[in-house]
Amino acid sequence: MTITALAYVYPWIKAFHVMSIIAWMAGLLYLPRLFVYHCDTIPGSIESERFKLMERRLYKQIATPAMIAAWIFGILLVLTPGVLAGSDGWFHVKLLCVILLSGAHGAMGGWRRAFLHDRNIKPQRYYRIANEIPAALMIVIVIMVIVKPF
Repeated sequence: MTITALAYVYPWIKAFHVMSIIAWMAGLLYLPRLFVYHCDTIPGSIESERFKLMERRLYKQIATPAMIAAWIFGILLVLTPGVLAGSDGWFHVKLLCVILLSGAHGAMGGWRRAFLHDRNIKPQRYYRIANEIPAALMIVIVIMVIVKPF
């Protein structure tokens, strides 16, 4: 199913989709770094409370709205005539990676809540490794969209 009217605003939809993705990725790449630094603070300290505030603002005011916008504009792109052919294998890989990226976003929300309630039990190393997941998924997504290998 496509919506013909979307073809007239395709460049705008695409531009807003890219801007949303940039903001979303900024949040997903920075939030685990905040968790790494938060691990070094004493629960209840001024520093810990500052990290809680930074994490909340990044997650709720930047990353989550950007993720929602990226999904909305992405769906509008899919509904635009001529953007996808039925057999575009690259799109299925991209979609899977975006779903995994959304899952990583949700996991970060859970980790943020653990820090908020001073219940984090994970070490710095965990968040350092977790920080690489959005970057790896982003690489695959960009290759799928630009190169379209299959």
